[in-house]
Amino acid sequence: MGISMGTIVTTAVLAGIVALIVRGMIRDRKKGRSLQCGCDCKHCSGHCDL
Repeated sequence: MGISMGTIVTTAVLAGIVALIVRGMIRDRKKGRSLQCGCDCKHCSGHCDL
């Protein structure tokens, strides 16, 4: 039972999308933004978990 070309392409596309999402989250975190704090941890009063 082999892996079809469609499975390989779908997996590659999904892996690329996940990588872009993670990269965006890392960049936001480095800039001091976080989803838990409304994307602005400077005004979070210390509730952010950096």
